[in-house]
Amino acid sequence: MIDQILERENYVLAKKLLDVSHARHQALAGNLANAETPGFKRSDIKADFAQELQKLASGNDLASISKLEAPVEVDLNSPSVRPDGNNVQLDAELLKMNQNSMQFEFLAQYASNSLNRIKTAITGQV
Repeated sequence: MIDQILERENYVLAKKLLDVSHARHQALAGNLANAETPGFKRSDIKADFAQELQKLASGNDLASISKLEAPVEVDLNSPSVRPDGNNVQLDAELLKMNQNSMQFEFLAQYASNSLNRIKTAITGQV
């Protein structure tokens, strides 16, 4: 019974998006840590990942969503901001990290509320 609730589309998507948000946070933190490293190239979640996830979600392919990994790729296309080839822009990275943190908080709250509703339904106590 509980497995059926935890395998619903919204909950599966929320869990996957939390995983993606965590992977993105690690990539952005690595970018910030290497902002002064000569020749370092920033990394982030693959640009077309959101489209791939949306395609799977529209087809209700929850098994594939659960198995989907958040691909982190090196950004070789953005211009270097330093003469040594480093392409990390501190202000842009900090903005992306802040946006990612807000998304993570929203998703964590959503998942927490979902689990609290299940707990309330089982125990009858708020």
